Amino acid sequence: MVNFGLIWELTKRDFTEQYAGSVLGALWAMIWPLVYLVIYIMIFGKLMGGHLPGESSIYTYGIYVTVGLVPWSAFSSTLNRSCSVFLEKKHIITKLSTSLPMLLVYVSLSETITFLITMTIFFVFLVATGYTFHSGLLLVPFIFYLMQLFAVGFGLLMATFTVFIRDLKQIVGIILQFWFWFTPIVYVPQILPDLVKRMLVYNPAYIFVQSFQQLFVYQADPPYRQLLLLTVLVHGVLVLAYLVFRTLEKDVRDFI
Repeated sequence: MVNFGLIWELTKRDFTEQYAGSVLGALWAMIWPLVYLVIYIMIFGKLMGGHLPGESSIYTYGIYVTVGLVPWSAFSSTLNRSCSVFLEKKHIITKLSTSLPMLLVYVSLSETITFLITMTIFFVFLVATGYTFHSGLLLVPFIFYLMQLFAVGFGLLMATFTVFIRDLKQIVGIILQFWFWFTPIVYVPQILPDLVKRMLVYNPAYIFVQSFQQLFVYQADPPYRQLLLLTVLVHGVLVLAYLVFRTLEKDVRDFI
């Protein structure tokens, strides 16, 4: 049984509890994204002199880093937090009748709210600096949807096994660290050895990040063919994760 009221309440509580007890309260939800954008754009791009090959704007590298790091942060946080969501919410699972996979939705929604706040501030910056918007940016919500759906699907698979293997959450955290540096977010793929470049095609996160970079930095089309294949892959991972969960659901509830 899907309890949408519970999911929404968990989402609101998860988001607001981050700033509970602080003087500024929910204002921190805007302050922190602003701080991150200043670091990404002003410090990385302007003060440290970061630049992209063939690009002369002082803000281009900062934009490149921002449109990679902000989606990655939402993706990695959703995946990492999803691993232990069944264990963390066992007090709810044992008391209320609800769909366990839907618990991952509130994690994704909470991270999506942070993403939307950060991107709103980022768009204000783009307007202030005279950025030329184009119709291709309409694809941003769809690409982010695929990225988060992949995080939820992969997260559901990990959450199911983490109930039995508690160390799995730590292992996923380590994997995410390597995954981040294997994805060209703070560097350009051109600096990589040829062998590593050829391996990037098997990195789903790179396809997502590359799509954002193409749209925002180069104002070009994303890799449509790779996005199409990823669309199939993402939904396949979600279906597989759900089937595995359904097979082990009784054991999951017993072990919690």
